Amino acid sequence: MKIISLNSIVLLMTISLVAGCNTDSKTAPITPPPTIPTTPTTGLSAETLDLGISNVPSKLMNTYSKALKFNRYTKIDTPDGSAIHIVVQDEITDNQIVRSRNILQHYLTNYPGSAYGEDKSAVANKIAENGGILLLLNGVDDGTNAAAELDGQPLYYGEMQVEGGSWYINQNYEHRDASFEEILHFVHDYGIGVDQNEPFNGVLPAYQADIRAAQVTALSAKFWAWPADQASWITELTAENSLSQEYLASVIDSYYGLWGAYEESEFGMWGMYKAKTRDDLATKDPEGVAIMDNKFFHPYLTYNARIDSSFVGDFSLKFNASLSYTNHSQYLKDVTLTGTNESNVVVNQLDNNITGNSAINTVIFSGSSSEYQISNEDGQVTVQDMQDNRDGLNTIIAIEKLRFSDTTMDTPSA
Repeated sequence: MKIISLNSIVLLMTISLVAGCNTDSKTAPITPPPTIPTTPTTGLSAETLDLGISNVPSKLMNTYSKALKFNRYTKIDTPDGSAIHIVVQDEITDNQIVRSRNILQHYLTNYPGSAYGEDKSAVANKIAENGGILLLLNGVDDGTNAAAELDGQPLYYGEMQVEGGSWYINQNYEHRDASFEEILHFVHDYGIGVDQNEPFNGVLPAYQADIRAAQVTALSAKFWAWPADQASWITELTAENSLSQEYLASVIDSYYGLWGAYEESEFGMWGMYKAKTRDDLATKDPEGVAIMDNKFFHPYLTYNARIDSSFVGDFSLKFNASLSYTNHSQYLKDVTLTGTNESNVVVNQLDNNITGNSAINTVIFSGSSSEYQISNEDGQVTVQDMQDNRDGLNTIIAIEKLRFSDTTMDTPSA
């Protein structure tokens, strides 16, 4: 039986905001979880509370009420002492809440050495100052949810995948992963800022100028939103000044692999963006790749992904053309298995942190055991691939087995 608290590990690794720190997210110090407002925690399990999820705080309850089916809350604390609020309706799962918070945290994690993201404190602070609230809503965007009329950026149950869940594994585009798009809109509108508004409402006008220039080129050169049936939509976006936000979402979705498995078109974002994968960007939208290249957004996903408890088998972080979800999972670097299923993790070339669940778990490597350096220092097990650009450096937590091409061995104990 394992004696490690997985919830505590996940919370510590996913909730800390690295804004204001000039170190890479892989080496940044872990900070304590945020203090949740002192609202009575009636009706919530200890497991839910351990994930940094609470009841809706009293100062928000009048608007985001039980009558409108809001029953949970989480947040990201900002460097200036404020908070970015996430208010949740009752059909959203805890894992959907944590993942949504993780994606927002990912966008706000410092990117050392980048042009606009080395210190994202001002972006996080501006979102809070502008009153940004992320709404996690029941159902789908079909006009039936009254809470969609409230102030806030909506994200619906039917468009929130979770790593390891069936929608994610099957890359189900009827429930496509819109979390990256909608949370990006939230960060763009409330933090980065959008031009053509008076006054400019964000803190990165130079980056927005780059985004706008890339959007103008993509539209005119027919890299993005060129089909005739998009004309009325483009007219609508122009009127509401949303062109640059929707264009950037198309770039981000392809950059993080969300359209690689889409079989209905050779293009990304429902067939209206020429670049379907990250590899496409360089040739199909050069200005699009330029706004991604060491500018603001990390090349990998910085959060620790909680693999859904329903998952059974080998969860792969390595791209495999026969596994559609790996178009996306190849950009993960840290994962935690949840639940009680005997599941395993196939590592990729990044430096990964792999945490097991309460069952027997195995981490799977590409080469033979003689090609790796395995160490256990003060109870921390690491497996270093001595071949470059293959399996990286892996930190192993609560994992029982290590599988190589020639053998499977027990994980060294202290």
